[in-house]
Amino acid sequence: MSLLQIARSGPVLLKQRVSRRTNKVFSLNLLREQNFLSGVLFMAIGAVGLILGMSYPFGSLQEMGPGFFPRVLSLILLALGGVLILRAVKSSGDRVGDWGWIPLSLLSIALVTFGWVMEHLGLIPALILMTLISVMAGERGSRTEVLLLTCALCSLAVLIFVVGLGLPYQLFPDF
Repeated sequence: MSLLQIARSGPVLLKQRVSRRTNKVFSLNLLREQNFLSGVLFMAIGAVGLILGMSYPFGSLQEMGPGFFPRVLSLILLALGGVLILRAVKSSGDRVGDWGWIPLSLLSIALVTFGWVMEHLGLIPALILMTLISVMAGERGSRTEVLLLTCALCSLAVLIFVVGLGLPYQLFPDF
């Protein structure tokens, strides 16, 4: 591998490793590997969950306290993150592609819009706006598909939350 190829490969965390069995040179660009980044993310979430869960009583297996589930789940996330990082170090995996900033932004806007519209105008307008904004984030379907998706989502939400669970959601605005 030439110096120009190494320079083009981006930031290299572990420069190069030579396999003793095959004498091949492996370039490890861990900062761009999906397994490595996923492992770091899982370990970060697990560490935060473990720290936050320490303030709740743990209990025992027979009488679990409110801190039992967060701590156990956080330990599982830490272990899974460690396995993913080891897997990324031992073998080269898929590279992380470019970030889809527009879809990520649109989905965030859709969630914030849902929260605000739900509070001020009701469930049905909030679901309609959230669905329309979310559809713009992905592969655009036909108008018929979007209309059917919106109707199905609104119907299911009303059936589950208002009729089934009896939650007192305002469906439409009071004029």
